[in-house]
Amino acid sequence: MIYALFNILYILLDVLFWVIIAQVIISWLFVFKVLDPYSRVVATIVEVLERITAPIYRPIRKILPDFGQLDLSPMVVLFGILILQRAVIPGILMELGPTVVR
Repeated sequence: MIYALFNILYILLDVLFWVIIAQVIISWLFVFKVLDPYSRVVATIVEVLERITAPIYRPIRKILPDFGQLDLSPMVVLFGILILQRAVIPGILMELGPTVVR
C-alpha cells in the first residue's frame, strides 16, 4: 500500500517535471516570436500551464532575489523534483524495507 502511494507520488512529480519543461519551452518560443501570443489555442495552453505552476512558483519567487527578466523558480522546482525522485523517495522506501511490500 505504501509502495503504491510512493509510486503515485513519483508519477505526479514526473508529470509536474514535464509540465514545467513545456512551460519553459513555450515561454522561450514567445521570447523568440515563434508563437503568436494572441492565438486562442496558445493562450489557453499558457493559461492552463500557469494555473498548474503558479502556486508552486509563488513561495520560491518570494525567497529568490529579483534577477529582472530572468526567472529561476522553474529551475529550483525542477531541482527539487529531481532530489525528491532520486534521493528522498528511494531513501524513505529503503528505510521502510520489507514492510513496504506487505
